[in-house]
Amino acid sequence: MTYPSWQPGQPWQGKGAPHPWQGGAAPQPWPGGGAPAPVPWGGQGGSHMLASHADRERAVDVLRAGFGEGRLEQPEFERRVARAYAARTVGELALLVADLPLGPVPQPAPVTPVPRTFLPVSRPRTNAKAVGSAVCGVLCLVSFGLTGIPAVVLGHAARSEIRSTGEGGDALALTGLVLGWLSTAGWAVLLTLMIVATAVSA
Repeated sequence: MTYPSWQPGQPWQGKGAPHPWQGGAAPQPWPGGGAPAPVPWGGQGGSHMLASHADRERAVDVLRAGFGEGRLEQPEFERRVARAYAARTVGELALLVADLPLGPVPQPAPVTPVPRTFLPVSRPRTNAKAVGSAVCGVLCLVSFGLTGIPAVVLGHAARSEIRSTGEGGDALALTGLVLGWLSTAGWAVLLTLMIVATAVSA
């Protein structure tokens, strides 16, 4: 069985339409005149070259990509594939895929937002006065309360700065305040008892 060949701009010599997907319409010259742009497997002047099995498979791959992207309907895709496997020359294959991109069009990957649970947690900076208040409060236990007043002063100053700047360390400042006030109250009670004892003994 022989396959008639057809070149753009020449009348069709075989039976039926050269392009089954055109519904039997008469072939039209290539837009702008001349031959269609060469495809990668054709090369310069390669439209007359006999097509190999690899050429046909490459053309079918392009058709599959176009079908997968929704460029071809199922009946048209099947007709073009059948025509590709029956093609004799590279030029016939080039006409089958001339209106399709030579391969799948890359699609941008969807950007999935990262859940807040997996985002890095930015910890606020700890207030320095809060640290100092906590240290002075702990030293009240070994200094017999001598650092109680500095712990109270630093604790109040730290909490005021934390409210305005959003820094961390509120728990440290509160710890220093509690220990400082306990130490100060202890000293106040002790001094009061000493005064009362002195007044009674006099």
